[in-house]
Amino acid sequence: MRAVQFRTVAGGPEVVDVPVPEPGPGQVLLAMTAAGVCHSDLVVMGRTAAELRFPLPLTLGHEGTGVVAGTGPGVTGVSEGEAVAVHGAWGCGRCGPCAQGRENHCPHAAPRGIFSPGLGAPGTMAAYMLVDDARHLVPLAGLDPVRAVSLTDAGLTPYHAIKALLPGLTPGGTVVVIGVGGLGHVAIQLLRALTACRVIALDVSEEKRELAAEVGAHTVLRSDAGAERAVREQTDGLGARAVLDFAGTPASVALAGAVAAVDADICLIGIGGGSLPVGFGRLPLGVRVHVPYWGSRSELAEVLELGRSGAVRVRVETYPLTEAPKVYERLHHGSVRGRAVLLPDA
Repeated sequence: MRAVQFRTVAGGPEVVDVPVPEPGPGQVLLAMTAAGVCHSDLVVMGRTAAELRFPLPLTLGHEGTGVVAGTGPGVTGVSEGEAVAVHGAWGCGRCGPCAQGRENHCPHAAPRGIFSPGLGAPGTMAAYMLVDDARHLVPLAGLDPVRAVSLTDAGLTPYHAIKALLPGLTPGGTVVVIGVGGLGHVAIQLLRALTACRVIALDVSEEKRELAAEVGAHTVLRSDAGAERAVREQTDGLGARAVLDFAGTPASVALAGAVAAVDADICLIGIGGGSLPVGFGRLPLGVRVHVPYWGSRSELAEVLELGRSGAVRVRVETYPLTEAPKVYERLHHGSVRGRAVLLPDA
């Protein structure tokens, strides 16, 4: 079968032929229908040999939908032919957070060498994929697998962040979304569906600012040296009740701190290497800084329900699996509008 792999340190994605895996005890074999392409894949491929915690080659992709094609001994709860989405945050399955479905917060995953698909374990960018346990699968229940595949990260990650802030996102408040890429354009839709807040979107790209307006942002601004002043003007000098930074670069993180209001929540979601100084006098009084990661299984089920209802729709560009290297180039240059999705059967 064909797969997209990261094979050598400092190397790019390669399309290769590998054997179809066989499911062992407790495992589920999926025939993949779609795999999302995420900026964090580029971060993984940019690591040095000293920074890598897993062996190469690695099949990429942590967003995936597929059809159950086979099961190993002892598997229950799924049946062959069932269409499912993969919950990619894998933990030990036995600790307190895992028992609550919050495997994204499993404290044992890293020490025990438990990796998520595409981030250390074989991922979704292949014709077939092994899933370690049926608990990592959520029924699609009629959702289009191509349209829904990126709800597993581009939808789940902002939903997890926003859900924690909902008590404070009261009518009349303002939320700033920095970065209108794969996650940011979904975050705007979630904010419109779940709150009565005003949404201000910022991006350096004119095309992505246009996308922000299309998906529901009330105000769209260029993310540049004048962005702080513009946000302050839009909020009568008060700043934003919440800031969601999907870029995470030093510049965007600094902007997130600069536009926050008193008692605001700042969520640093992007992994662009930026950090925010925290301390008395460095941020407005009462500011809380969050570093959310992915989301729980129950939250994924909730996001899929939002997709099923039509409240959230990921804008996707589809490509055959063989064009993966070209797609990653487009992603690197900021040319993807919404989310790129690879089709293994194309």
